[in-house]
Amino acid sequence: MNSSKHNKQRWKMLLFSFAALIAVASLLYTNFLVKQLSKSERTRAEAWAMSTRSILTMPDTDDEFISFLYAIRDSLTLPAIIADEADNVIFWRGLDTTKTHIESTEAESKADQPKYDPDYFKKELEKMKAQHKPIILLLDNGEEWRVYYKDSFALKLLRIFPYIQLSLIAIFLILAYTVFVSITRTEQNLVWVGMAKEAAHQLGTPISSLMGWLELVRMKYDKAEDDSVLNEMERDIKRLEVVADRFSKIGSTPTLSSHVVYKVIEDFVNYFRIRVSEKISFELSGDTQASALLNVQLFEWIIENLLKNAVNAIEVEGKVFIHISENIAKEEICIDIRDTGKGLSKSNFDAIFEPGFTTRKRGWGLGLSLTKRMIDYHKGQIFVKESEIEKGTTFRIVLKSDTSYVPDKSG
Repeated sequence: MNSSKHNKQRWKMLLFSFAALIAVASLLYTNFLVKQLSKSERTRAEAWAMSTRSILTMPDTDDEFISFLYAIRDSLTLPAIIADEADNVIFWRGLDTTKTHIESTEAESKADQPKYDPDYFKKELEKMKAQHKPIILLLDNGEEWRVYYKDSFALKLLRIFPYIQLSLIAIFLILAYTVFVSITRTEQNLVWVGMAKEAAHQLGTPISSLMGWLELVRMKYDKAEDDSVLNEMERDIKRLEVVADRFSKIGSTPTLSSHVVYKVIEDFVNYFRIRVSEKISFELSGDTQASALLNVQLFEWIIENLLKNAVNAIEVEGKVFIHISENIAKEEICIDIRDTGKGLSKSNFDAIFEPGFTTRKRGWGLGLSLTKRMIDYHKGQIFVKESEIEKGTTFRIVLKSDTSYVPDKSG
């Protein structure tokens, strides 16, 4: 069982490593494309700047060459600014025209003086400086121009695309894994339910036969000294009937009714204690009146699995403590089952409830898994409250109190 779990963990690690490899490859390739596009945009920004310089500084050039320069300049779609050494704006392209040329006041209109937004240019320059180093152009008169530009919209999208892509892939894989696990668990549940019902069916005939043989033994050996032995045999046969009935109910919604938790546990402990070693003692304490909605047969199975688990953990000699307490404020009943056995490591606190997990050489690892499922039927919780190696383990069951229950005080 543990080997199977190890193989599953190994496959999960392999799949995770493969997914990580795809993610890294995608990021590296996208980064390569970003660098190539970034170089291309810088080259285009340089061409725009030089064509603009030529248009502004070579007014006597022939018309055909001027048209060629304008074509180069107008081909740039990037937001860009040409400024001098003091960051005074000389020329710009691709900026918000509502900010670069604002309607003037009535007085300014008469003077035919357009009004610009210097704060907008200042902010745009800061953004451009943060993205790229300026392109330096030297004029014939020794003046220096600095060309600033921003990434194109396509480049911005390309930078974030791999993260969007990987996020979508991760969401898809999570959903696919969740659906796959759900389908697998459903199939496993159907298998367990089928096996359980078949076991109940197979047990039915020999149990009926045993009851008949027991009555024949009673009739043939009618001796007082044999009554106690025969009575215990009858209790065990009836116990087998209960077990068969339990298995037949797996997969069906159990009927719950109000019961005093202490009484139900006490009855089972009295039956169980004489069927284990005398070196293992049981101590039941706590609230004797707390009640909950239970299916007695399934709840006894829960207690049986936990007590067997405690006995197996003790192995030779020790104690099992069962304490019942009620939290009236939360309307909860807590049942703590503590043993003095070998204990559990913290890493196994959750794994111990998984099907197939066992620390015993010959165990099937189904007892606590079934226990958790039966607790779910009761809309409760079960977990390892605490454990220490070589000192013991405490399991806690939490059930909802039945506040409508009124104990019968007559008699």
